[in-house]
Amino acid sequence: MKQALIFLAEGFEEMEAVTPLDLLRRAGVDAKFVSLSGTLHVTGSHGVVYRADMLFDRNLAAQADMFILPGGMPGAQHLQDHVALGELLKTAYAAGKWVCAICAAPMVLGHLGLLQGKKATIYPGMEARLIGATPVTECVCCDGNIITSRAPGTAIPFALALIAALMGEDAAKAIQSDIVFD
Repeated sequence: MKQALIFLAEGFEEMEAVTPLDLLRRAGVDAKFVSLSGTLHVTGSHGVVYRADMLFDRNLAAQADMFILPGGMPGAQHLQDHVALGELLKTAYAAGKWVCAICAAPMVLGHLGLLQGKKATIYPGMEARLIGATPVTECVCCDGNIITSRAPGTAIPFALALIAALMGEDAAKAIQSDIVFD
């Protein structure tokens, strides 16, 4: 079974974490919330507290097929400041695994040097944080093993792109039909 990990840091954007988790699970992916805060309970940017499935453990996380960063502030900054997560993402990227980020979180990929020569998207006004990338305004941008998306309003198309990457286009289309998303 394919595994996807969604990393939660204090102040993450709730829609950008919950929507991918929900839709990936519907598609049969072993999707989990991973807390970077040292406790299983992590508070989103709008005060909603979520219980993660596991605490960050680099060795366990390294086995996953996909790594997902929700945006939100200050969540995205906390993701960027987490050194062990950065090392994990660089290793995963080099191994050809999926590295994905939405809203403000693509700034983490730029900071790590993973966007060199790639197209990527980010929350409007943050394009300078896409270090090394050619910024695009597409809702979701797939370039190699990097998937980026723009904002909370793009969480469903982002999640469908994640499903397509892991499980194939037919699986993504089936979920899209099931949730009646045109």
